[in-house]
Amino acid sequence: MLTGNVDVAKETRVEGDLSAMTSQLQLYEARSYRMPTTEQGLMALVARPTADPQPDKWNQLLKELPMDPWGKAYSYKSPGERSGDKYDLYSCGPDGIDGNEDDIGNWKRKPAAE
Repeated sequence: MLTGNVDVAKETRVEGDLSAMTSQLQLYEARSYRMPTTEQGLMALVARPTADPQPDKWNQLLKELPMDPWGKAYSYKSPGERSGDKYDLYSCGPDGIDGNEDDIGNWKRKPAAE
């Protein structure tokens, strides 16, 4: 029974991390007029990108990137392939394999209640 609670807690943590990083990505876009590229990745929130296109206005938005509850880096792709949005932001889930059913990302978010 506790195993189920631990799994729920880990998924809840992923959702919180994704929400926090989404807010910072939106701020990056507002300041830079574009999202970081896949090559620049989420590190663009921590250190000024050196790969083009370099942002005209840049501020450090995160001190460091969080790791998912399974000890892996979060994945980021821009433009988004799975979400149909500007970017995909996700954890590869417990198995750590990209593209499996257990991935948790911005394409699985439920719309806000109206």
